[in-house]
Amino acid sequence: MIEGQPSATAFRVAMRRAAHQLLDKPLIFEDPLALTIVGGDRGSVLARDELSRADSPGGETIRAFLAARSRFSEDRLAAAVARGIRHVVVLGAGLDTFAYRNPYADQGVVVYEVDHPATQAWKRSRLAATGIRVPEGVTYVPVDFSVDRLDEKLAAAGLDPAVPVFFSWLGVAPYLTEAAIFSTLGIIADRVGGSEVVFDYAEIPDKLSLLQRLAFTTLAGRTASLGEPFVTFFKPDDLAARLTALGFSAIEDRTGPQLGQLYVGGSAALDRAAVGHVVAAIKAASVA
Repeated sequence: MIEGQPSATAFRVAMRRAAHQLLDKPLIFEDPLALTIVGGDRGSVLARDELSRADSPGGETIRAFLAARSRFSEDRLAAAVARGIRHVVVLGAGLDTFAYRNPYADQGVVVYEVDHPATQAWKRSRLAATGIRVPEGVTYVPVDFSVDRLDEKLAAAGLDPAVPVFFSWLGVAPYLTEAAIFSTLGIIADRVGGSEVVFDYAEIPDKLSLLQRLAFTTLAGRTASLGEPFVTFFKPDDLAARLTALGFSAIEDRTGPQLGQLYVGGSAALDRAAVGHVVAAIKAASVA
């Protein structure tokens, strides 16, 4: 984050989600607000500089992984709602649109959007400019992680520590230090009401094929040029062990190629996204 400015990657991620709706068949993830929130129609979206290479293998891979991680998170959320969870926290929300198309609102599901104050203010101005209505049940929680504690800010926003919560945390962890990642995971694990978290991470890129390495280098170069380089990588077994040590269980870790098999019966684009993982983990409620 550059002080006083929104995340440089947030708009590009939103543009990729919009482009996925237009360019990719079959769709991995349907988002009816994706075009609206970036303020464009088909012609204007595809003409933006951010998508000038959208039909390249690298652009296709990035779009596919962004779509697949959102699909995975919202599928896990659907299962959590079926289990009775009614509180959702979107960490690093950027221009994510779930809160504005929440299909579980009539079941009492409420959403807390957490983001840096500058990014959150920018998003709210975009919502107003594009005419997207903010439903009841959406609470904005501005958090500057350099000075604020997530648990304290959520409590101040009215989130009861005793209720179970689903946390969606996409597109954030790779840009954080390992200490910052586990500080947040520790806060989630410490909730007495129990929790589930879905987040993505980058695997150490030491076993990539040539095409996979090219896709990774393309993405890493783009984010670094925006001042938000990848910082932290994990080995899947090591990450699973550390999640277990925090008290998480039912850990599900999916690679890009596995997501491709899961959602579209195989995807050349997601086969190139081998460094990207999405993981879900559940922490049971504390026993008094």
